[in-house]
Amino acid sequence: MLYQFLNYRYQNVDLVFVANPVMHHILLGLSPVELGGAPFALTISSAVDLFARDLDLAGMNNAARVHVLPCIAGHVGADAAGMVLSEAPQSSAAVTLLVDVGTNAEIVLGNSERMLACSSPTGPAFEGAQISCGQRAAPGAIERVRIDPKTLFARFKVIGSDVWSDHPDFDHKVTGICGSGIIEVIAEMYLAGIITTDGIINGALVERCSKVVPEDRTFVYVLHDEEIQVRVTQNDVRQVQLAKAALYAGIRLLMQHFGVTQVDRIRLAGAFGSQIDVTRAMAIGLIPDCKLSEVSSAGNAAGTGARMALLNAEARSEIQDTVRRIEKIETATEADFQGFFVDAMSFPHGSDPFPNLFGHFEKPGVAETPRDKSGGRRRRNRRPG
Repeated sequence: MLYQFLNYRYQNVDLVFVANPVMHHILLGLSPVELGGAPFALTISSAVDLFARDLDLAGMNNAARVHVLPCIAGHVGADAAGMVLSEAPQSSAAVTLLVDVGTNAEIVLGNSERMLACSSPTGPAFEGAQISCGQRAAPGAIERVRIDPKTLFARFKVIGSDVWSDHPDFDHKVTGICGSGIIEVIAEMYLAGIITTDGIINGALVERCSKVVPEDRTFVYVLHDEEIQVRVTQNDVRQVQLAKAALYAGIRLLMQHFGVTQVDRIRLAGAFGSQIDVTRAMAIGLIPDCKLSEVSSAGNAAGTGARMALLNAEARSEIQDTVRRIEKIETATEADFQGFFVDAMSFPHGSDPFPNLFGHFEKPGVAETPRDKSGGRRRRNRRPG
């Protein structure tokens, strides 16, 4: 993603760009090939100042000045630097976690004493890809979900409608489910006891609720069943587990290096992060436990940081100095990453307590899938034929 902001000053034009590392390199005419493999080296990591004519920006004043914020690491770009400039965790004693949620999550943890950063490959599940009824955020996509823990029936909101599906005036066509809706339905299924802590759709609920139905050797939850059926399959749950475990493992790795077991403040940034219900994100273990009052959306923090750099020359120097101080952690070479990943596959987590979360929600009374004496999951009997 590439953000560009302009400031007209003295009849010239100032431009500031922030971007992920690949877009950053392409903008500057640099080869991004080295970013595709270890050690994921940046060709240039410092801020860049040049003129519009140097970038062949058509239609711009040739004398226009261009400033490109610095990248932090091979997979943590200038957009993350803009996020840091906007949120300023380096100015507070509180341990702040900044997360730009996307196909490649950019994570920054720190305070006034120390700053660390890494990226984690979450994949496209949170953008609706690899989900059976997933789609991009567009009119008709389910974006909010609530499941009654007693009846196990759901109500939802879709993009383009101001009312919930159980409202008499709801008549919007449903086309699928987008990323924020996927997080919410999985969280609500867990909180309602429809899925177990290890992510298995509870087939014992078939007799209790018509929304839980068998499919081959697994079960699905039917969220909507009219002109288009929207449902959550066992594979959908697994895709979300893989994505959220990768993100949480990256966060946990930074926390280990920082020497803390909890954070004081969490800010979710980016187009997707700004749409997430933070309590549901915590319920599935996308982010660590924290006081819910200290978890919020940062919106387009990268764009805000770019605007700050555009209008304030001192801000450019500030973020350049801050980026130099940030310690880069490469998840691919960290021995503990895999262990953190495995623990994070559970809802909300295999070992980390979530006292703040379960002070807000009642903890589901659903155990893990039964295991045999060898420690493995008990296998279902094969169907004849």
